[in-house]
Amino acid sequence: MKAITYRGFGPASDVLELTDIPTPDPASGEVLVRVHASGINPSDVKLRSGARPGAVMQFPTIIPHSDGAGVIEAVGQGVDPARVGERVWIWNGQWQRAFGTGAEYIALPSDQAVHLPETTSFAEGACFGIPAMTAWYALYCDGPITDQTVLVTGGAGTVGRYACQMAALGGARVITTVSSDEKAAHSGASEWINYRKQDVAQAVMELTDGAGVDRIVEVDFAANQPTSLALIRPGGTIASYASASQMKPELDFYGFMFKNVRLHMLIVYQLDAAARRRGEAQLGAWLEQGALSHAVVPAGNLTNAAKAHAMVEAGQKLGTVVLEV
Repeated sequence: MKAITYRGFGPASDVLELTDIPTPDPASGEVLVRVHASGINPSDVKLRSGARPGAVMQFPTIIPHSDGAGVIEAVGQGVDPARVGERVWIWNGQWQRAFGTGAEYIALPSDQAVHLPETTSFAEGACFGIPAMTAWYALYCDGPITDQTVLVTGGAGTVGRYACQMAALGGARVITTVSSDEKAAHSGASEWINYRKQDVAQAVMELTDGAGVDRIVEVDFAANQPTSLALIRPGGTIASYASASQMKPELDFYGFMFKNVRLHMLIVYQLDAAARRRGEAQLGAWLEQGALSHAVVPAGNLTNAAKAHAMVEAGQKLGTVVLEV
């Protein structure tokens, strides 16, 4: 099969190669998926570049990308043969595994290939594993959010855009922060604040008549900590999936303590099985209803992998960069 591989960390144009490697066979409990689309997330490019602290090559050869979508072509022992021919989306394809979705085929545990409705394209399905499930978990990890007020920071981002939609679908009031009118439109949220032109804390308090918000879906914990503390209601939750501006921020412990705030630092790779099943079921229901829209940034095919990685690293795209396979 054709696959994008790398054998060492470095710039995408230097280390990514299109190679021929043997097509895998599904082991017991696994399925073999013919990949039709491979999603590229910031975590994928950071892994390839060696940007993570203490990064080491865990495997001699790596096929990148954790997200993707395709069709099951074969199953291993113990997997229902009726799954052959099923359209699926993939999660954790390259999490603690050597071979991800940047190839024509991937063999992985059966539960990591989730049913994809006919009404959803493979490219859209390649956005679910990290962006959509991160948004769902940040919102619903501890129960329903009906009638809550939710602030989504960075509503034009891949996670933020899904979070704006999912919060509204859950019966919450949604406010988001963006940096331009274009990004406000992309977020889809009806209430938004331009954080480059407005004081976010003041604007949110005005919108909520001084009440603040029940939950914050946070894209940069360190950068927004003072604002978040000012806005969060007593007993509220801040669910943060990144802190790129400062990886080891100084925590205003007593500030949060005296408001009885729950801080949830989350990573979608580590969802427990029960939570993931709930998320998959909810996402599947929304997809069947046609309730979600998806922001796909087409980036060509496997031969364009290096350019696609560069698009993600540049950070200017609006949506998830996806390769056709």
